[in-house]
Amino acid sequence: MRKVTVVKSVCALVTVATLAAGCMKSMADHRADRSAQATSATPAAALRTTLNALLGEHVILAAAATGAALDGREAEFKAAAGALDANSTDIARAIGSVYGADAEQAFLPLWRRHIGFAVDYAVGVATKDQPKQQKAVADLVAYTQDFGAFLESANPNLPKSVVADLVKHHVVTLKEVIDAQASRGYARAYTAQRAATAHMAMIADPLTSAIVKQFPAKFSGNPQAPAASLRTVLNVALREHAYLAGAATNAALGGRNDEFKAAAAALDGNSVDVAKAIGSVYGADAEQAFLPLWRRHIGFFVDYTLGVAAKDRGKQDIAVSNLIAYTQDFGAFLESANPRLPKSVVVDLVKHHVITLKEVVDAQAARDNARAFTAVRTAAGHMQMIADPLAETIVKQFPDRYLATAK
Repeated sequence: MRKVTVVKSVCALVTVATLAAGCMKSMADHRADRSAQATSATPAAALRTTLNALLGEHVILAAAATGAALDGREAEFKAAAGALDANSTDIARAIGSVYGADAEQAFLPLWRRHIGFAVDYAVGVATKDQPKQQKAVADLVAYTQDFGAFLESANPNLPKSVVADLVKHHVVTLKEVIDAQASRGYARAYTAQRAATAHMAMIADPLTSAIVKQFPAKFSGNPQAPAASLRTVLNVALREHAYLAGAATNAALGGRNDEFKAAAAALDGNSVDVAKAIGSVYGADAEQAFLPLWRRHIGFFVDYTLGVAAKDRGKQDIAVSNLIAYTQDFGAFLESANPRLPKSVVVDLVKHHVITLKEVVDAQAARDNARAFTAVRTAAGHMQMIADPLAETIVKQFPDRYLATAK
């Protein structure tokens, strides 16, 4: 009798162990499956990131052009205007990639029109020509209707009235930038620029959602899913970092101290935003550790810029050496937070960021404005090489968090 009881007990234990092992395997398989599903690399997420990046860049380059024009820096204005037009071409290509070559060719001159009206307004402000300013504003307001009609004709999910209101707000925010620049209110100008840049998400995001709804097979995924949002936020913030760093070094090398201080403050505001994005994933302690680490490389760039301005080769070499060493520290930090981000990979990516931003400073110091704007667009574009893998490895690290509302 006792032997039978023992046998039954052993059998029960074996059954429980087998069930537990099966459950554990099932749970592990479930976690692996969820990790495989969670991704920021969907076509819908890529479209959202692209449109946000290009439209944000439009504002930054427009502000660079009007700032140079209002300050009488003609050569710099021409170079900024050239970069702005290259951005316009890229936006038109993005539209063409969805709606075809005819739509691209129709979009580009339409988009360029509102830039021309903004330039007219800046000229009116510079010359204190009130009628010219009023006409430019009237033209811009009328333009919003034309632009709304164009998008509605391409996509019935984009009502003309909604598009017109969004573009009107873009016009208002850009006007605020120009007014602040004209009054030499540099702190207000950079605050307005950052607000105008952020507002472009109010155009890019609905445009993305409407396109995805119109062509679900071509743009699979949910563009508003948390993983897509993370990818877009990181790309926009890191691109803005490159542009604000370029604006700060440009002002410093040009001896415009008040503008440099305002640009540096805006750059630090961006650094706080980047740190908050990291903190939203890894918590307050990581955010507090990240911010001073991130600020360090900005300080080294300031050192390099000062060395270039003073033609102090020794100071430049020390700054470059510090920047190279910094890439190791930054790589170690990210690897400690996320084992999917090998230190060596991060080091190489950040080293390329250092090189591209150094090229901006060198071109600015040489007064080669065209090369400087080409370089800063390259430096900003390179930030995607950091933002995209960072977003995807975070999503893979925390799949449950980034699966919510995903299709």
